[in-house]
Amino acid sequence: MRGFFRRHRRKLLVVLAVLAVLAATPPIAAKIYAWRDDRKARMTTDGPYQATRESLNAHPVPDWFSDAKFGIFVHWGLFSVPGFAPTGNFADVLRTDYDRAMLVHPYAEDYHNAMRVPGTPTADHHRASYGDLRYEDFKAAFDEGLKRWDPQAWASTFRDSGARYVVLVAKYHDGYPLWPTEVTNPHRPGWHSERDIVGELAAAVRAHGMRFGLYYSGGVDWTFQREVVRTLGDYTYARYGDGYADYADAQVRELINRYRPDLLWNDISWPTGQRRLFSLFADYYNTVPDGVLNDRWQTDSLWRWLMGTRLGRAGFDQVMKWAIADDPEFVDNVKPPAVPHSDFTTPEYTSYDTVQAKKWEMTRAIGNSYGYNRNETDDDYASFTGTLLPDFVDALAKNGNLLLNVGPAGGEGTIPPEQLSRLEGFGRWLDRNGTAVYDTRPWSRAETDGAHFTAAPDGSVNVILDGPVRTDRVRLTGVQLSGAGRLLADGSTVTLTAEGADTVLGFTRPPGPDDPFPTVQVSPT
Repeated sequence: MRGFFRRHRRKLLVVLAVLAVLAATPPIAAKIYAWRDDRKARMTTDGPYQATRESLNAHPVPDWFSDAKFGIFVHWGLFSVPGFAPTGNFADVLRTDYDRAMLVHPYAEDYHNAMRVPGTPTADHHRASYGDLRYEDFKAAFDEGLKRWDPQAWASTFRDSGARYVVLVAKYHDGYPLWPTEVTNPHRPGWHSERDIVGELAAAVRAHGMRFGLYYSGGVDWTFQREVVRTLGDYTYARYGDGYADYADAQVRELINRYRPDLLWNDISWPTGQRRLFSLFADYYNTVPDGVLNDRWQTDSLWRWLMGTRLGRAGFDQVMKWAIADDPEFVDNVKPPAVPHSDFTTPEYTSYDTVQAKKWEMTRAIGNSYGYNRNETDDDYASFTGTLLPDFVDALAKNGNLLLNVGPAGGEGTIPPEQLSRLEGFGRWLDRNGTAVYDTRPWSRAETDGAHFTAAPDGSVNVILDGPVRTDRVRLTGVQLSGAGRLLADGSTVTLTAEGADTVLGFTRPPGPDDPFPTVQVSPT
């Protein structure tokens, strides 16, 4: 990045000067802007948590979340009926077609936005397949399919995959709530599911012994935000729309009080100010003491309002284009900005080099789309042994969880076979190796060549080997281990021999190619 700033210093100075002019308003203006929302901040609960940073930051990350390691994300809604987007990779679209990136990317859940612009692949598909049908009219097909949806079957599938929690998208960017909300949308009355999808899935998931969380699109709602989204600037800094802050605050409070979500997962940003958000957080913790909050709660401010102007968005987009042109890998390493309070962070498709002090959750889809995309074939889905399992093992060794997304099709919620096969792969592997996963914590080091490590509560060290073992000896470079070793899959003895600074594992019976990422547990003697 240093080279980028040196090469583009003059361009950046121009952009920064423009943004500085936008921001050069008297401090009193920022205070007045914040006061308009701050005056609405009020708590509705009594309990140990108060609406201050100090009180909220005293909330400990509950053991259940640190122990769980593996969760299922579910993107499902009206967009699952057409289930269409171009195939490809989102990061590649940003590199090659930035000015239309939000219209031509592979995320099928954004169908509503892309169908509104003639000439996009989605608009062409919609015209050919549905004629003049409005997006709202997909509700009828979704409701018809919903008659065949079985939440118990979903919960059973997710449990068998080894997941310990499930996060359902309760309301995506299209603004369609999957529960019979009593909060009226002023732009589209009745725009919600009559069937209580959230409540039924919550009951099924909990009955199968898993925790239940909810995603809410706080930063984007296209029933309030009518402008077409073309670029990241449009997406990140879209104007919320009159009344949206009150609407979103009321809906999330309704979700908390009605369903007691174990995890509250907001996306993009949050339309109220910090004081009002802290009141919401305190009420959540007082209602669900062992609940957890993610980190995507960047609040409204005068600065954000200024960035939402055409000039502000244009400046943001220009800087992004320069950064991507200078470093094509730039978009692969962008993480959500820090916020005053969160229980865990949520980088997408991202790994770390070292163990992270703060709990985090890798979020990713199995394919290139989160919502169901009928164009994706098995080749578009990530390999279980080549990508998904390595991502999972790397994350858990570095204090992370994996939130793996499924995108069911239609109102009936059919999970595509390509996704099911990956879930089954996790289930088989965790059946054999779950002792090295659940309830563990990072060891003194995360990895060495060919292996990752976790630490068990009883002092055992788990050595998760990065791939099938085809020999009876495996060297752990620069790692010294001693104790009693056994292969978790079958309990067979594994010897540990010190050779200088290394440890050599000796297998009584090598795991073989059918046991990807076999695990050796080393217990203290």
